[in-house]
Amino acid sequence: MNCATRIQVDLPGWVLDEAERAGRMGSVEERMHLVNVLAGRNFREGSGGPFAAAVFDLESGELVSAGVNLVLSSQLSSMHAEVVALSLAQTRLASWDLSTRPHQLVVNWRPCAMCYGASIWSGVRDLVIAGAGAVVEQITGFNEGPMREDWREQAEARGMSVTEGIGYDDAIAVFQDYADSGAEVYNPRRG
Repeated sequence: MNCATRIQVDLPGWVLDEAERAGRMGSVEERMHLVNVLAGRNFREGSGGPFAAAVFDLESGELVSAGVNLVLSSQLSSMHAEVVALSLAQTRLASWDLSTRPHQLVVNWRPCAMCYGASIWSGVRDLVIAGAGAVVEQITGFNEGPMREDWREQAEARGMSVTEGIGYDDAIAVFQDYADSGAEVYNPRRG
């Protein structure tokens, strides 16, 4: 039998370079700015789609991890920015449970159906997004999956607060640049 027994995903070095360049990020606006910069650079570098995420320690403000969409470079459909950022945070902290300290997940759009579940299961207590809704699908052609109408209420019922509208215009500009670039759209809307 010739089955794979291991997966390996490497974060591009430029991600940490951008994070270092950003310096200390005390406000959610500064954090979202970094995420939007990472998202814009990511598709230009050919790593994946125009999506990025970062995990911060809410008490210290420290950047715990940053992630970008690595679907194209890894050939793994689950390597969305949120999954990458959450996995790197869990690896760094040597714990699957990010609720042991209050952590914040900052994403340049509402997580897709898969990443929404991963966010809840990770234990992050605060989700900050640039926006939500079908506009990202309309601009980019991506399929974000079947999201519940009450996704926000469901997240909050599980102890995860949601803040929306931070860096919205910058996120939309990144998505439009992506659409205008003609970059590959994997898992496009079907039907």
